[in-house]
Formats: sequence, C-alpha cells, structure tokens
Amino acid sequence: MEDFFNDIASSFTKTFITDDRWLMLLKGLGATLEITFFALLIGLALGFLVAIIRSTYELNLKGKKSKSAGDFVIKVFNVICNIYITVIRGTPMVVQLMIMYFLVFASSRDGMLAAILSFGINSGAYVAEIMRSGIMSIDKGQFEASRSLGFNYSKTMVIIILPQALKNVLPALANEFIVLLKETSVAGYVAIQDLTYIGNLIRSRTYEAFFPLITVALIYLVIVLILSFFLKKLERRLRNSDH
Repeated sequence: MEDFFNDIASSFTKTFITDDRWLMLLKGLGATLEITFFALLIGLALGFLVAIIRSTYELNLKGKKSKSAGDFVIKVFNVICNIYITVIRGTPMVVQLMIMYFLVFASSRDGMLAAILSFGINSGAYVAEIMRSGIMSIDKGQFEASRSLGFNYSKTMVIIILPQALKNVLPALANEFIVLLKETSVAGYVAIQDLTYIGNLIRSRTYEAFFPLITVALIYLVIVLILSFFLKKLERRLRNSDH
C-alpha cells in the first residue's frame, strides 16, 4: 500500500511540479480559451450574416421571378452561402484546419490565426443554420404587421425578428458554443500548444498517462459546466421576460 501511494505521489510530482509543468498546462488553457473566444466572435458574425441572407431569400425570393438588381444580388449570395454551408459541414474540422495552416498560411505558418479562422468559419456554418431555423420559425404575420407600422425589412429583421429568433434557438446556440470549445482540442495538429497538446506533451515526457490526461479532461469538464450554468441562467431570464 505504501508503494502505491509513493507511486501516486511520484506521478503527481512529475506531472505538475517538475519543470513547473502546471504552468505549461495553464498556458495551454490560455491558448484554448483564446482560440475559442475569437472563433466564437467570427462564428457569430458570419453565422448571423449567412442566416439573414438565406432567410431573406426563402421569405421573399424563393420560387419567384425578379429582375431587380437587389434581388439578383441576394440570389447570388444565397448560392454562395449554400456552397459555404455544404462544404464546411461536409468536411472534417481537422482537414479544414490543416488546409488553412498548410495552404492558406503556408508562407507565414501563423498557427494561432489559422486556428481562429478555421474554427470561426466552421462554427459560422452551424450558427447560420441554427439562426436560419429560428428566423423561419417566426410567424410571417409579424413581418406584415411591422411593415404596416412603417418598418422597412432591415429594421423589422433587427428589431423584431432576430431577438425572438435568438431566444428560440438559444439552447442550440449554447450547445454549438460548447462543441466549439471541445473541437479546439485538435489545434495541436498545427503545432499550437493548446491544453490537449500540453497534456499529451507532459505524458510523453513523464511516461505517465493518468494525471496529464485526466487533468485535461477535468479542465474541459469544469469549463463546460461553468458555461452551461451561465447559459441556463440567461435562458431562464429570457424566458421569464416573456411573462
């Protein structure tokens, strides 16, 4: 029994204390959170834009003939958005990341920027479909009512439709944010020392798998639980505001 506890203490020391490896884990966590935060901003901006274009086409132009320049532009952008969503959702995240790093950023090899853009563009495709479904779930009568009150289409979308759609799809969006956080664990494929990469690096140096890998898993779990807690509070507050 004494040997067992000595082995545990030795493994703990090699994983966290020797060479200040706990600082390595902390830096890895910082890289993971940095990628997640900026990728989330890109994903939200891109997703909302694509969702508005696609829902505008479906609500106003689908199945209709129009010769105006504005309608033609919307149709072209809708085709581009469809291709974007099909390609991004139909290919693995790891492959997209490596294409961004080894092809798009072949000259600079800026791993952090490549990862942020890759995860942001990937998340944007899923956010777009989530938001589009939320917009399409709003009764069309609200568009007509807002027009009768003097709102143009853009004001109707921003002031009336999007807040309701966002409230409807908040659980799905929260799930996408959590998925994005966990997907960043493959950032090590482009030499970024994120949390997962550091955990595996410590394992390779200490030949001890238990503490490094369990620690990484627990850190991800704690972050997800914290995010879930605050997102549930936000969802509850939004639901209470309806009454």
